[in-house]
Amino acid sequence: MLRLKSDSVFRRFLGGRRRFSSHQTRTLDPLPNDDDPQNDFVLVEGNACSRTAILNRPSVLNALDSAMGHRLQKLYMNWEENPDIGFVMMKGKGRAFSAGGDIVSLYKLIKQGNLEDSKEFFRSLYTFMYILGTYLKPHVALLNGITMGGGAGVSIPGTFRVATNKTVFATPETLIGFHPDAGASFHLSHLPGCLGEYLALTGDKITGEEMMACGLATHYYVFERLHLIEEHLQKLETDDPTVVDSSLSKYADIAHPHQTSVVHRMKTLDKCFSHDTVEEIFDALEREAGSTNDDWCVSTLKKLKDASPLSLKVALRSIREGRFQTFDQCLTREYRMSLQGISGQISRDFSEGIRARLVDKDFMPKWDPPSLSHVSDDMVEQYFSPLSASEPELDLPTQQREPFQ
Repeated sequence: MLRLKSDSVFRRFLGGRRRFSSHQTRTLDPLPNDDDPQNDFVLVEGNACSRTAILNRPSVLNALDSAMGHRLQKLYMNWEENPDIGFVMMKGKGRAFSAGGDIVSLYKLIKQGNLEDSKEFFRSLYTFMYILGTYLKPHVALLNGITMGGGAGVSIPGTFRVATNKTVFATPETLIGFHPDAGASFHLSHLPGCLGEYLALTGDKITGEEMMACGLATHYYVFERLHLIEEHLQKLETDDPTVVDSSLSKYADIAHPHQTSVVHRMKTLDKCFSHDTVEEIFDALEREAGSTNDDWCVSTLKKLKDASPLSLKVALRSIREGRFQTFDQCLTREYRMSLQGISGQISRDFSEGIRARLVDKDFMPKWDPPSLSHVSDDMVEQYFSPLSASEPELDLPTQQREPFQ
C-alpha cells in the first residue's frame, strides 16, 4: 500500500498543530483581490470548523491554471494560520474533480512565444502542491469523477483522498508528448511493484476501487452515499487527523476492483515493467503476449505505441529517480523537465500532442523523434538538465515548510 502520509506524518501533525479554537465563525476569510472575477474559479464554503475549496470550471472539467494556483496558495496559507479552522477539504464542481492543467491555454501561450507566463503556470501550481504536501492541518480531497494529471497533483499530497465508484484516475502525459508531472514521479513511484511505471508510461485509466486497492485513495464511497460524509464533516469540530480519519471511515464502503483489473495482474505487470529500458519493456510484453495470448499484453503494447517515444524514455527515468527522492526534490526536477518540454529545444512533441488530441483532434500526432531507436541518450539527459545556466530553479519554501519522505 502507498504511504504518502504515514503514522510518522500523523505525529508531525500533532507536533505542529496550533492551538485550536472551537469558536465557530460563519464569515469567510477576507483575502487580497477577493473581488477578482477569476477567483470564481475557486469557490469557498465555510462550515463549522472547516473550509472547502471548490474547483469551479466545470465546462473544462475544472482544468487548473496559474490564477487558480495562486488563489489556492493564498487560501490555504490563510486557513493554516486561522485558529478557528481545524481541517480543510477540496472538491470539484460538476462531473470532474479536475482533469488536470489547462493545457489548451498553455498550448496557446507556447504558440505565442509567451514562455514567462508558461513558466508561471508550473511555478504557481507546483508551489501549491508543495504547500499541500507539507500542510499542518488535515486535508480531505473528494475525488469524485475525473481526476487526472494536475488534478492528482492538487489532491494526492494531502492527508486523505476519498475515491468513489465514479472516479477515473490517470496520468496521461506520455500521450500528449510530455512527462508525468505535478508530483507524479513521487506518488507513482511509491505504488506497489511496478504499477507506477505502468501508469506513467501507458497513461491507463484506473477506477476508484483500484485507487483504493493500490493506496492512491485512503477511503472509498459509492457516489450515492458521498453526501452523508460531506454532511458529517460539515458538523465536525476538530483539527485531529485521527478524528477526521475515523469520521471518514464511518460511512466508507468496501472497494472491490473488477476481476479484470490491473491490480490482479501485478505478477505479469512486474515481470514486464521491471526492466531497465523501454525497449526491454516492449520486448517483455511481446514475449508474454506471444506465449500466453493475453489480451492485456496486446492492449498494453498498443497504448505504449500510441505514446511519444521520447516521453516514454523520459517518464521511465523520472519514475525511477522519484523512488529515491523527497517530494520537494521531485517537484524541483519536474519543473526543470517541464521547462524543457515546453521550450521545444529538444522536441516539439508537447505542442504536437496537444494539437492532435485537444485542438485539431485528429489523434494522429507526428512524434519527433518518431521511434524509440531515434531517441538518443543525450536527448533524454537534456530533458533533465536546466534550461540554461541563467534559468532559476523552482523556489519552493523548503526552509519554512518541512518536506516529507
